[in-house]
Amino acid sequence: MKSPDCLAYVFWHWLRAGDEVGAYEQSLAAFQEVLMENAPPGFRRAAVFRHGPADWLPGDGPHYVDWYLLDDSAALDPLNDGAISAVCQAAHDAAAERAAGGTAGLYGLRRGAVRAATVHCATWFSKPTGMPYAELDGLLGGLMQAGSAQLWSRRMTLGPTPEMCVLAGAEVSLPRDFGAVHVPMELVWSRARNDAVESDTEDAFQ
Repeated sequence: MKSPDCLAYVFWHWLRAGDEVGAYEQSLAAFQEVLMENAPPGFRRAAVFRHGPADWLPGDGPHYVDWYLLDDSAALDPLNDGAISAVCQAAHDAAAERAAGGTAGLYGLRRGAVRAATVHCATWFSKPTGMPYAELDGLLGGLMQAGSAQLWSRRMTLGPTPEMCVLAGAEVSLPRDFGAVHVPMELVWSRARNDAVESDTEDAFQ
């Protein structure tokens, strides 16, 4: 199955010291719900995960990561404006005041399909120097075709992570020269926009 065009704005954030995990997660879900109820143009789906420690994140956590799936880069401004619109402002601020900080990146879907609830690991890696992208796609193609993983690549070097990411139910074994980093994840919240149809998201989070 050919993957549709899909862009992901990925936002990592972490809890302010002394705050409660349960209250933070409730505020995240409340914000996501109101944002999805008032989904801006081009916004397909979102998912929030608990996220293990990683080199690009401070301390031992708890950390979180939000994946916002978009039609294309034209949806970035509406998403940014929608998150702090009048209808979303209070929920946005309630979550933001509990966060100690954040960082973000932009990623494009190369291929694959996965259900958000089955994602338990992000395997981040860098394509070895000199390896053509076609060779990389061939190496990982079987995993993607099984319908249990997705391959994403960083866009325009925008992001604190290695270049590539496989979202899957478990760690993905890669050759040593890929420098793979495995980060555990656990779903907190996920939803598609109300008017989404199956063809919109068949190769994105389901």
